[in-house]
Amino acid sequence: MIEVTLLGTGSPIPDARRAGPSTLVRAGGQTFLVDCGRGVLQRLTAAGVGANQLSALLLTHFHSDHIAELGDVLITRWVSTFTPDPPPLPIIGPPGTRELVDAMLKAFAFDISYRIAHHDDLTAPPPVTVLEYTEGEVWNSDGVTIRVAPTDHRPVTPTIGFRVEHDGASVVLAGDTVPCASLDELARGAGALVHTVIRKDLVEQMPMQRIRDICGYHSSVEQAAQTATRAGVGILILTHYVPAIAPGQEDEWRALAAAHFERQIELGDDLHTVDVHPGVSRPAD
Repeated sequence: MIEVTLLGTGSPIPDARRAGPSTLVRAGGQTFLVDCGRGVLQRLTAAGVGANQLSALLLTHFHSDHIAELGDVLITRWVSTFTPDPPPLPIIGPPGTRELVDAMLKAFAFDISYRIAHHDDLTAPPPVTVLEYTEGEVWNSDGVTIRVAPTDHRPVTPTIGFRVEHDGASVVLAGDTVPCASLDELARGAGALVHTVIRKDLVEQMPMQRIRDICGYHSSVEQAAQTATRAGVGILILTHYVPAIAPGQEDEWRALAAAHFERQIELGDDLHTVDVHPGVSRPAD
């Protein structure tokens, strides 16, 4: 089984009820954090996971709402790990990830120097291993494999999605994207697809052009459902709701997806959890 927890289902617009985009994936005793939006460590704590328990951090792209808490994740993992010579945190993302991580560590250089000066057992900056990919296998450990493929969030480029597999179960995490053939192929036959969505019908009514602009490079609820159908996935898990789902509107959002996807549809508040079992998929049409 693979367990998927929507840690943060919000967007760039701060929301008192929803943290920024981030998803927790637990498989085969390993724990993966996919993106790290605002408030992610509070949500991790609520899910019973500490930063020092992460097997790897996976980044889909570098929009601020998806990486806002990167520095907090790095520092908190560092100061809350008490074993001697802890292994570095693998950070896997598209090209540019190394530059991003280096810049974040530089931004926290004062804090890092203070802690090294004050604590005898902290002798070096937070240990990390940065791996940059646009496609192919990026992880293979104790029965868990992860591979990536490009998505389409232009002009944001490159962007990637992840496919996590363990013991016959599989979950694909799309990140922000419009429908594209590479995502269809990555998700083909997967047990579940975690897909970010917007309500274009509502966004297009907003008076601010800057907000309406997002319609051009995000998938609507209907488009995410169509992607899930083309790929033949078993469960469609919606997240990153724009605008935020108001209490009582869940059935309305679900109906928009159900018009294009006939199988299980999951959406909800932060910390909504879905179990994905082996065999939860079907052949693609």
